[in-house]
Amino acid sequence: MTALWRSTRSFPPAARLLMANQFGINLGFYMLMPYLAAHLTGELGLAAWAVGLVLGVRNLSQQGLFLVGGALADRYGYKAPIMAGCLLRTAGFALLGWVDSLPALVVASAATGFAGALFNPAVRAYLAAEAGERRVEAFATFNVYYQAGMLLGPLVGLALLAADFRLVCTVAAAVFALLSAAQARALPDRRAADPGAVPAGGGPSRVPVGAGWRTVVANRPFLLFSAAMIGSYVLTFQVYLALPLAAGGALGADGAKVTSGLFVLSAAVAVAGQLRLTAWARSRWPADRALVRGLAVMGLAFLPLALAPSGGGRYGTGGVLVALAVAVALLAAGSAVVYPFEMDTVVSLSGNRLVATHYGLYNTVSGLGITVGNLATGAFWDYAQRHGVAWLPWVALTATGLACAGAVHALSRTGRLAAPAARPVPA
Repeated sequence: MTALWRSTRSFPPAARLLMANQFGINLGFYMLMPYLAAHLTGELGLAAWAVGLVLGVRNLSQQGLFLVGGALADRYGYKAPIMAGCLLRTAGFALLGWVDSLPALVVASAATGFAGALFNPAVRAYLAAEAGERRVEAFATFNVYYQAGMLLGPLVGLALLAADFRLVCTVAAAVFALLSAAQARALPDRRAADPGAVPAGGGPSRVPVGAGWRTVVANRPFLLFSAAMIGSYVLTFQVYLALPLAAGGALGADGAKVTSGLFVLSAAVAVAGQLRLTAWARSRWPADRALVRGLAVMGLAFLPLALAPSGGGRYGTGGVLVALAVAVALLAAGSAVVYPFEMDTVVSLSGNRLVATHYGLYNTVSGLGITVGNLATGAFWDYAQRHGVAWLPWVALTATGLACAGAVHALSRTGRLAAPAARPVPA
């Protein structure tokens, strides 16, 4: 905790506020969202397809509009989208607790998703600008606050849920209202520095949204890096998909308790180890090698599950539990190594221009990759269950991580991870 406080204090006030802001964002989000599906099916009695629609709209409105949010941040400055996103999520979370018709729930869900699309790219671009040459350290510290919010949010939500789901929504909305007020009062306006973004006819100007999109889409090294990193997001998402399936398969109804424990373990490893792992990696490797090694660890994290006993009984169940704990710990540690270098590489590949738009497209590509990856993981899982090859999904996930590491290594060897030279932005 002392190291976290010391690291936090070493950054400018705006960066510190952004870190606290991200803690609050995740605290509010995770105190509500894990319990939304149960509320929709239980208290409101919605059909499964309607619950899927509500949850799917939130994901689609966030993943599909990241590029819009990033472009708006580069066009109009970082503060406005951050505040707009928090205000929109305040309204969306309040609605989720107090409406019961499907159209209203869909509107509320869409609002919460678009809110994330507004503030996520802007927060990361603002933090990168404030941190300057210390971006890796800043993103490492930022991730501690991010994970701490994920760790505490479900616990706070569970405590509030004992009273009423509406109380959960009200408190979550209040958290975002407080964040909005804090940003209005203390977060300075900041616009993209955007060096080199000079149209042919004159001095610096705001880049039109369409021109910014064309510039980012034309950044081939950035697109290649985005594609190479898709596998890392597929692996990270298995805390929500393959690992709970494995826990349920080993323990039946008690699998949900194990899954909760896995979430806690994952966040705890990141909170406790992020700063140490980042400092350790920086002292030994350049950014590209740290990325490759972290991605390899993320892939290898699934091997213990491929080797775990597949039968039932005391030793089979115990072996799966140990393998799950090892997998989650290694996956969290590998992610902690990767994350700050990954965020720094996005800025480097952008040439420090249109940073929020680059983050927006990066998040969109990652979100689409998660969707495809989850479909493939589910297909591997079903095939493995039907044909008695329980090791297959875990080997496939390991191969995904190693392929991701190999792709980043190949980009590094060919020089495509080097910062590009400044280019004029098309009008």
